[in-house]
Amino acid sequence: MKKPQDEAGAEAFDPPQSALDLSIIAALAKIAGEHDLSEVEIEHQGLRVRVARERAAPALASFVAPAAPAAAAAPAPAAQEPAPVAPAERPGVVKSPMVGTVYRRASPEAKPFVEVGSPVKAGDKLLLVEAMKVFNEIVAPKSGKVVEIFVEDGAPVEYGQPLLAIE
Repeated sequence: MKKPQDEAGAEAFDPPQSALDLSIIAALAKIAGEHDLSEVEIEHQGLRVRVARERAAPALASFVAPAAPAAAAAPAPAAQEPAPVAPAERPGVVKSPMVGTVYRRASPEAKPFVEVGSPVKAGDKLLLVEAMKVFNEIVAPKSGKVVEIFVEDGAPVEYGQPLLAIE
């Protein structure tokens, strides 16, 4: 049997006998939403339909502490010390590249990879971050000395969270 052609002479699209019913897609999307799934796929009589949806990350709540009541004015010291810099703003801070659990040692019996004061070279292993049963090595981006460690062994970490500082 010859395929039908359009006016330009090209073969026209001939949908299969069991043409795709849009209600199938709507039903799969409903199932994905009801069960909080990122994707649903079915195959029936040679027809495969996959519905995927992008789930938005939960909004992070931020809280601001109320200002402390003003105390009686104390005489200002002659030389004021600079305000402490937040860990994330310090130079040389190594941040977590993913959400997971941080480990400072290879096993519970092993000694930590680094301690405060440890000299490190670029590429040295600093920590492990376990995500989805995979242990990801966090390596030193530069040579220097570990001056502060912001996380405890076995603690959960978020993406971008400061792990340690190298100077």
